[in-house]
Amino acid sequence: MGSGDAAVAAAQERAAVTGGRNLADVEPLPIPADTANLRQGPPLHPDCTVLLPLIGVWRGTGLYGNEPGARDPQFGQQITVSHDGRPFLRYESVTWKLGADGEVTEPGDRELGFWRPQPDGSVELLVAHAEGRIEVFYGQPRSVASWALSTDGVLRTATSFRPVVGAVRLYGVTPDGRLAYVEERAHSDEELAPFASAALERIAG
Repeated sequence: MGSGDAAVAAAQERAAVTGGRNLADVEPLPIPADTANLRQGPPLHPDCTVLLPLIGVWRGTGLYGNEPGARDPQFGQQITVSHDGRPFLRYESVTWKLGADGEVTEPGDRELGFWRPQPDGSVELLVAHAEGRIEVFYGQPRSVASWALSTDGVLRTATSFRPVVGAVRLYGVTPDGRLAYVEERAHSDEELAPFASAALERIAG
């Protein structure tokens, strides 16, 4: 058997073990798992207390821009904010586009990142966008359940299709328990303009 045949045979042997498994079938890591529920998992790091209301899994719908008047939702979204006991929170956002009838039409934007509380009371938010952009936000709590952040740096890949040069985000947990946010973005030499807003219901945590 030649080296090429041996490599194919070895790959087939490995596939016999792993080919039927997916993400849900992988054994847990030998370290504490992330939790989006403060009642479960490792205790929250004291530094993250300023971000405590964000922790959970949130799902709902939102709108692009800020056109006046009532409008049908334009996208669905799930935001997951979790922790593993260390002084940062993990952030993930998944969106999907909605048609005029409310039906899902296609997957939307995805973001991954980390909320990082600082000793001086400020907050850093690092966000990586699947479309080819990384943003560094700095901000402050506005109250015990709201936060205002703006970009200090934006890095785009050569193939990033949105010429975003800056952004502002406002997050807050409303009195009725929803996670609401608004985001403004600046493209190239343009001024900041409304990009998206949403109000999401807590579904876990």
